[in-house]
Amino acid sequence: MSLRFRKIWRSVRTGLLALLMAVAAFHSTPAIAQEELTRKPKTKVAPAYPELARRMNITGVVKVLVVVAPNGSLKDTKVLGGNPLLVNAATDALKKWKFEPADTESSGTIEFKFQAPN
Repeated sequence: MSLRFRKIWRSVRTGLLALLMAVAAFHSTPAIAQEELTRKPKTKVAPAYPELARRMNITGVVKVLVVVAPNGSLKDTKVLGGNPLLVNAATDALKKWKFEPADTESSGTIEFKFQAPN
């Protein structure tokens, strides 16, 4: 093999490894609470259907892992899946949610279903 080919191959391998690591990091989820959140929301805000997604007729589900503090506020979120055009709308709406108070923090998943309006 030529020296130039080896350098190119090394760059390609490094790039693929970096890509695989990024994908693995994005898809790895904590072992806690992969089930639906059982804590009841006091205030729910529906996500706005993004205009670009509407024009492109994109539908789907956005799944978010949430951690709710004892006082009912959202402590942390992690997107587990969904079309990138829909994720921001779901997380923006979720930031406005308030949950009932509890003795401890709660965690679980929340799904937002996006369907093209009729």
